[in-house]
Amino acid sequence: MFSKRIEKLSPSLTIAISQKARDLKAAGRDVLAFSAGEPDFDTPEIIKKEGIKAIEEGFTKYTAVAGIPEVIEAVRVKLKKDNNLDYSHDEIIVSNGAKQSLFNIMASLIDERDEVIIPAPYWVTYPEIVKYHGGVPVSIMTDESTGFKITPEMLKKAITPKTKMLIITTPSNPTGAVYTKEELEALADVLKGTDIWVVSDEMYEKLIYDGEFTATASINKDMLQRTITVNGLSKSHAMTGWRFGYCASKNKELVKNMIKLQSQSTSNVNSITQKAAIPALLGKADKDVENMRKEFQKRRDYVYEAFNKIPGLSAAKPAGAFYIFVNHKEIMPKSMNFALTLLEDKGVAVVPGIGFGSEGYFRFSFATDLETIKEGIKRIEEFIKAL
Repeated sequence: MFSKRIEKLSPSLTIAISQKARDLKAAGRDVLAFSAGEPDFDTPEIIKKEGIKAIEEGFTKYTAVAGIPEVIEAVRVKLKKDNNLDYSHDEIIVSNGAKQSLFNIMASLIDERDEVIIPAPYWVTYPEIVKYHGGVPVSIMTDESTGFKITPEMLKKAITPKTKMLIITTPSNPTGAVYTKEELEALADVLKGTDIWVVSDEMYEKLIYDGEFTATASINKDMLQRTITVNGLSKSHAMTGWRFGYCASKNKELVKNMIKLQSQSTSNVNSITQKAAIPALLGKADKDVENMRKEFQKRRDYVYEAFNKIPGLSAAKPAGAFYIFVNHKEIMPKSMNFALTLLEDKGVAVVPGIGFGSEGYFRFSFATDLETIKEGIKRIEEFIKAL
């Protein structure tokens, strides 16, 4: 009855757990949710004002599919200023969040049985989009011993004649791991001489606590040519509901094909969001972003210390993003059992590691206030003591 493509697709565990938490809350349960990847801050005022201005001025019509010239220019300026990357307007497309950017990329590049290398733990959506387009996700398992990052040796071993693409996420969702410039250079050496595409998801670029951020495409000319940079404003500027993502590639034909696809699916990002995105991309809300980053860092430090004090739990220190990936293998090997029992018993929602391709862990989002975080961790400790 239904297409084979849709039958291959699994629902997002992140969304599923968040929905179960909402259902319990609606039923009167006291539930604390640490499952969603959404900042608890409001969108900066300068961005909201630009959106309101767009509405008041009647900027509510269709726009060019790839984005209005002003927003494309703002993306170009941002990439040059922040990442030292030079792109022309026809090498950039804005989409309805980074998810659509990724969907457009996969639809434009992946054919049946093409292999896509995805380091695990990975964001839940990557393998699903690959499978939907007929590709084969190839996981490289990482853990605390490699800092939840792949090594050149791991990458070499995973490459086959069918390998079409590598997905890199830095900073990582769910682990917060950040690739250093040297680590990216080492991976780039492995890819040299191949025709493997690299998709670099840099959504959490502005949320770095240790070290510095390096854009994958900035490593060298070879990486610039093969890398498709994916980014957006959801996490950095607390604009999840605005739906603004973008990608940039030196391959103009690829961008043309993505525009062609988007023209037959959603068309343009809504016009009001495009106008609001311009001051964000040009750095006019940087003070707000830095204030959010500082607050996230305080929370990061707290959760790292707190979880590592609980017998049976351990966690690596996240260098970026707003998640911590907690190892609970000593207590309960199956992460889905852990997450569901914790939610039922203590009203605490976390995402099971199996959804990210890594069994025996849970992802805890610290994108909420410190008092709620403290109460949530206290309940988790009580839950473990009672096992």
